[in-house]
Amino acid sequence: MYFDFGELTAMVMGLIVPILFVVIVLKVVGSAIGGATRHPGTVNDSYQGWFYVIQQQHVGVIERLGRFYQVVGPGFHVRVPFIDRVRDVSLMTEDEHITFDAKTEDNVTIELDVSVQYHVDYEQPIEGPSGIYKSLYTLTDPVAQMKDYFADALRSQIPSRKLDEVFTEKDAIARAIDEVVSEKMREYGYVIVTTLITSIKLPKDVQQSMNRIIASKNDLESAKNEAEAERQKTVIAAQAKAQAMEAEGHGIASQRLAIAQGIRESIDVIQGAELDAEEANRLFEFTQWVGMMEEFAKRGAHTVVLPSEFTGNDAVLRDLLVAEESKKAEN
Repeated sequence: MYFDFGELTAMVMGLIVPILFVVIVLKVVGSAIGGATRHPGTVNDSYQGWFYVIQQQHVGVIERLGRFYQVVGPGFHVRVPFIDRVRDVSLMTEDEHITFDAKTEDNVTIELDVSVQYHVDYEQPIEGPSGIYKSLYTLTDPVAQMKDYFADALRSQIPSRKLDEVFTEKDAIARAIDEVVSEKMREYGYVIVTTLITSIKLPKDVQQSMNRIIASKNDLESAKNEAEAERQKTVIAAQAKAQAMEAEGHGIASQRLAIAQGIRESIDVIQGAELDAEEANRLFEFTQWVGMMEEFAKRGAHTVVLPSEFTGNDAVLRDLLVAEESKKAEN
């Protein structure tokens, strides 16, 4: 069997050449459309391909032959190879958490956690360089510079306040340092949106002391409240008792007045029965005595001491003494 090596070689070459062509084309296209990997808050990423797409809330800064050329917005763009460099700048608001140590006026070292929201200044100025330009070309490490400004502003606020004031004036401190740092960072193309002091940490011994103080204050306040409640109860009870006694006094006075009026009417009736004043009084005393005996009987009294005569106030006493002597004589 005869093989034509020339035809076989031509066939192999016919397959290899298209494959190589496809690989080269894919490589060129991939290089052309290749772009940088972008990270929020960074401004040093750059696009390397011939074509590139800028995402929403980002801008591209074109440097032509190493010099600032222009700023382009989101969308599809073409880069001139070997001449243009395109740097990505994020316009989104970033959140940076920073921790600082500071000493209060009463010599307590505290740790503060600060949260800072910021973004690149994308407003177009009437004149002068834009915030995007300044954010890219004025600071090599803007986050580190911002932290230094915040540390300086915070440590100028805390030493002038006592520990209790730091807690009560936390928002005022945040506003004060925000105003200072915002003014400085705007010069570098950054806008501080807001500054929050998210936590204040104390040394363990200070924390324990404060907990004991708070507990003591709460106990004292509770004791005051209980004492005040007891005082109010006593006052209210005394007022109620006084009102009751007053009402009872009015009742007794009214009762005595009614009794006096009844006695007077009874005496008038008795005197109207053609009796003289002495006879009328003795008859009234007798009727009162009978009424008293009836009351004793109703209440179940077992022993009643009666005078042998009604000639004087000491009649009952004399009768009691005689009865006592008689009892001794019988024994």
